Amino acid sequence: MWNVLLSFSGLVALIQLIFLPFFPESPPYLLLQKEDKAGCLKAMKQLWGEGNYQTEFDDLMKEKAVTKGNKIMNVLEVLRERSVHPQLCTMLLLLLSLQLCGLKIFETANLQESIIPYVSVGVSISELISIISCSSIIDRFGRRMLLCGGYLLMALILVLLETSLLLSDQFLWLRYCSVILIFLFIIAYGLGP
Repeated sequence: MWNVLLSFSGLVALIQLIFLPFFPESPPYLLLQKEDKAGCLKAMKQLWGEGNYQTEFDDLMKEKAVTKGNKIMNVLEVLRERSVHPQLCTMLLLLLSLQLCGLKIFETANLQESIIPYVSVGVSISELISIISCSSIIDRFGRRMLLCGGYLLMALILVLLETSLLLSDQFLWLRYCSVILIFLFIIAYGLGP
């Protein structure tokens, strides 16, 4: 029944993809990253209704003033920062341990049992790539763009994955396409949602 479970997550992603464009950007993102004061106030009114949000806006302006001297770190700078090493190690161990529980889909794709552990390592590498890439591009494109694009890409990949799994008995090369699609799904999920 894994295919029903996989389809359910695709349905949830589709619902979110449909409604996401109707939500405004985050007010702190608009003010602190984009420096759009009018957009920030407009987003506050859209999210919280009509009212006076001067106090919240002033708090954001204070936060902006406090963080003005601080530089936003990129991925390499974060990796060099010793104070975050314990958190990074914990995250890495968690990601690697998650790979031990998702091997059933690779058996369904009729892959040889001897290569499934290597494919699992590939999944871990895909997750790592997506985490590093997302943290690098989120400030450039914004959360909304990454969420919409990620869900759209995930929906497309799920359709291709289901098709390749259904036809994998007839065309042996589709088994390996399924693995590649799983890697792409993980990267799309990590970049978007």
